[in-house]
Amino acid sequence: MRQSVNGHHPGLRAKHNEAAALVSQMTLDEKAGFCSGSDFWHLEGCERLDVTSIMVTDGPHGLRKQDASVDHAGLHKSIPATCFPTACALASSWNTDLLKQVGEALGREAAAEDVTVLLGPGVNIKRHPLCGRNFEYYSEDPLLTGQLAAAFINGVQSQGVGTSIKHYALNNQEYRRMQVDVIADERSIREIYLRGFEIAIKTAQPWTVMCSYNRINGTYASEHDWLLNQVLRDEWGFEGLVVTDWGAANDRVKGLAAGLDLEMPASGGVNDQRIKDSVGAGDLLEARLDLAVTRLVSLGLLGGELTGRSQEVDWQAHHNLARQAAAESAVLLKNDKKLLPLNKGSKIAVIGEFAKQPRYQGAGSSQVNPQQLDNAYDALAAFLGEAPAYAPGYYLTSRVKGSLPDQAEGSLQSGAEGSSQSQAEGSLQSGAEGSTPLTEEQLIAEAVALAHEVEVVVLFAGLPAIYESEGFDRANMQMPAQHNRLIEAVCNANPNTAVLLFNGGPVELPWLHQVAAILEMYLPGEAGGSAAVDLIYGQANPSGKLAETFPRQLDDVPAHQWFPGDGRQVQYREGLHVGYRYFDEAAEQVLFPFGHGLGYTQFGYADLQVDEQEGQLNCQLALTNQGGLAGAEVVQLYIHKVGSEVWRPQQELKAFAKVMLAPGETKRVMLTVDIDDLAIYDKWQDRWEVKPGEDDFSWIGQGAWLVEPGEYEIRVAASSQDIRLRQSVQLAGSQGLLSDAIRRVTGPTINQGRLQVDDETFAAMLDRPLPEVEPVRPYHLNTSLGDLGGSWVGRLLMKRAMKRFRRNFNVDNAGDRGKEDPAIKMFEEMTKTMPLRTMVLFSQGKLSFRMLALLLALMNHQYLEVLRLLLGGREKWQ
Repeated sequence: MRQSVNGHHPGLRAKHNEAAALVSQMTLDEKAGFCSGSDFWHLEGCERLDVTSIMVTDGPHGLRKQDASVDHAGLHKSIPATCFPTACALASSWNTDLLKQVGEALGREAAAEDVTVLLGPGVNIKRHPLCGRNFEYYSEDPLLTGQLAAAFINGVQSQGVGTSIKHYALNNQEYRRMQVDVIADERSIREIYLRGFEIAIKTAQPWTVMCSYNRINGTYASEHDWLLNQVLRDEWGFEGLVVTDWGAANDRVKGLAAGLDLEMPASGGVNDQRIKDSVGAGDLLEARLDLAVTRLVSLGLLGGELTGRSQEVDWQAHHNLARQAAAESAVLLKNDKKLLPLNKGSKIAVIGEFAKQPRYQGAGSSQVNPQQLDNAYDALAAFLGEAPAYAPGYYLTSRVKGSLPDQAEGSLQSGAEGSSQSQAEGSLQSGAEGSTPLTEEQLIAEAVALAHEVEVVVLFAGLPAIYESEGFDRANMQMPAQHNRLIEAVCNANPNTAVLLFNGGPVELPWLHQVAAILEMYLPGEAGGSAAVDLIYGQANPSGKLAETFPRQLDDVPAHQWFPGDGRQVQYREGLHVGYRYFDEAAEQVLFPFGHGLGYTQFGYADLQVDEQEGQLNCQLALTNQGGLAGAEVVQLYIHKVGSEVWRPQQELKAFAKVMLAPGETKRVMLTVDIDDLAIYDKWQDRWEVKPGEDDFSWIGQGAWLVEPGEYEIRVAASSQDIRLRQSVQLAGSQGLLSDAIRRVTGPTINQGRLQVDDETFAAMLDRPLPEVEPVRPYHLNTSLGDLGGSWVGRLLMKRAMKRFRRNFNVDNAGDRGKEDPAIKMFEEMTKTMPLRTMVLFSQGKLSFRMLALLLALMNHQYLEVLRLLLGGREKWQ
């Protein structure tokens, strides 16, 4: 897995020589201009050299292309496109073939719209369930993440359209994401947070990598030489270009030197001038600039191949694929007494407004304007031949006093890449138009009365859009109180209740033992309503498995003690103990473990055989469908190192396969593990290389992947906590020996079900003293507007910025809806947490760095500096 796999689109590499020849003809002005976008969505072109100005756009589960007539921020609707299930749902399919098909469809739609690069997939690890953008990410496990991402990338790029794998790296929360400094040890960075990127990049070679906003151990990702040059390019062999998240460029010249090629969006020429000045002064080598521009011109040449290319899109076929993907991604969490699938003749009631007003995607830059949108209620009526009885049970908008969820008033966090229109458009609920809305208790009473009258209740619940979005993290892991009260009351009235959940991440389930069946739909895309009906009535057999653990409560989450951090710093003290890697070792009870998922049939596992051959472990087993329905099972292979000398997780996923079987059918399933993929990262290990044709060695640095020798237990499982087969093997391991230093690092300890990591232990993991938490004062270029409250200038600047925001995004006229609109909430937080430097870049030249320096000097009471700036001539501002 650590070697590149052939067969992917050649990408930028195919255009390198042609692009280099064109760059040699460009002026310094032209080259500097190429290093940032021409506007919010387009890259610079060069008409005299016939280099096309290409378009890039969101997103990971559907094309979000803004019409040329709308504002760049994207509060207006984008062009219609297929809205596929979001990543949190697609990951639960555990089906790389399905991800490739979805990628191919998205590539076709992007090509038809002359979009050269689709900004996705998002592969950040789900470190904590409250991350507001988890719905855009695949999993808590890097192997699953990397293989799904690689399949998606190969699918998109097979259509001649590039991808932008993001957000590189350690962007695992929305809180202060444009400023926060992630403090993490290198081993955890390598084995958990970079591993998914590594697998996808080596396997599929995305055309671009999007760097994140945050800092990593003190350095912004946009200027992190270790991250962009040493790891991404030198070690992994990445051939494409690196682009910033929108507004993530900190120091543009340092970024270029560190491997950052493209800044997005356009900076109004501010950074172009800085680049030219640095080249002129000899601070930046023009050869380094030429290399970045060569990559950018290569991308422009690839984009030029799309122009005029005829591309037919079969929208119905794509909608059908979205329906198939939603059904295959749903996870049957519970099914007591085999309540599901339902008999078509059973008398049912449908409860919950999500049945008519579906929650089908997340809010933020990935939000799609769907070509068509199914709702479950209409799909049920069509399937049954008559409309089922219905009660809303709750309102999606605050139509009565006190109905706005408490969470909507919770803590708000940071800004947005791209942006989006609101999903919360408001809707009419029960009762005649103009009638007085029912109270919450009346809504529940109405639902309970209906539940008494039927054989089975199908109840739709979950998280409204305002609870989770790009730009802010969730306040807690609870569903709205009205949803929980409704479910409890309905279950008391009718125990034959099936709950369908629509949410972007784990939720607490206080009514778990009362309900008969739970079907986790996640955010299933435009065809989720029809897919739900397929699953309820057995037209499709659930085969999804959780790609993340569902903990009982927040206090059980290993990272929760340190989430979302202290001020501008967050410490990843849990190290490798992310998700199931912690829960399985701690024997912590969870609601549902990683990899869990039921179906309408049962599978038997038998006859595990393991052999080592040519650097691989080949694991075969017999899988049998023991039920009466065709179905698919996800076979998972975990590996446990027996008697390890170093701190490591109790077990880790190393292979998986999704297998479809007819009733009674048995298949031999082969799971192959590269022995190199059992390696751990020893940052203290010296690395040497032999010069070709010579006997001497040269030292090339520290840090190496080594396989620990000894006994390994192969565990074949239906989930991380449902091990079906075991077998042990002896492995010789790597030729090199683990360092004494890695043996001494004990890592976190688990005591009475709680993770404990003191300062001394974390410092040993980091191999350096703990960094101090950064003070708010003095103010600087990366101070956010929200941090300026202590200064009268800051308060004035914040007031003016918020006033401009309300005017630009029509918040003043939003009324109560503004409190429930995730787009409005997202942009408010973007304004509060935007670093001052980005105000200069987004102002398109209206605000200069000189003016900002004056403001900073005033706020810091540096009056001599104010005088110097007022009297000084033209200067460069850092």
